[in-house]
Amino acid sequence: MSMPFVVTIDGPAGAGKSTVAKLLAQKLGVAFLDTGAMYRALTLKALRLGTDLEDPAALESLARATVIDVLFEPGGSLRVLLDEQDVSVDIRSQEVTNKTFYIARTPGVREVLVDWQKRMGRKVSLVGDGRDLGTVVFPDAAFKFFLDADFKVRCRRRADELRLKGLPVDEAGLEKDLMERDQHDLTRKVGPLKKADDALYIDSTGMSIDEVVNFIAARIDRQ
Repeated sequence: MSMPFVVTIDGPAGAGKSTVAKLLAQKLGVAFLDTGAMYRALTLKALRLGTDLEDPAALESLARATVIDVLFEPGGSLRVLLDEQDVSVDIRSQEVTNKTFYIARTPGVREVLVDWQKRMGRKVSLVGDGRDLGTVVFPDAAFKFFLDADFKVRCRRRADELRLKGLPVDEAGLEKDLMERDQHDLTRKVGPLKKADDALYIDSTGMSIDEVVNFIAARIDRQ
């Protein structure tokens, strides 16, 4: 394709969106937009500064005064810079994970980040993952997918991801946190988790990551 094109992969936490999106971007030779990393980075900054997470005006002001860069190293590794500081590991802490919904539900913050995401989509071809990419950020995306999986499978995948990073796992607590995240994502007033009408639904419960990536790539190749 000569013009920039966008592939959106939305879905709930633990469905494997980020991993699939990153591998698909590598396979297609395009950019990878990790929207979750952006929200996590801003959450980390708010926590470090003691910003009131219940104060929308303070959070919007923080967003407008923050610079977030998502960089991709040779080999596909992701680096997230928050005001020029590498926070790639710090944004994956459980505290950040549990508090990100405060940032994601704030209209002023989403306006700032969504504008940045839209501008990127006009400049380069990309694969992005999130909750509302196909419905809000890129409603006219060339290809839209909604990746889902059984709740227990999503919990197991998230636990495996944490263990792989050497982090402790409280499985009961993780299930509770994931259930709460689902509720927050589905019910927030701005950019809720929702399948776009023209998105292809994929149940990845019995699929490997490579199978999902190849399935999506094949659908794109046929169009």
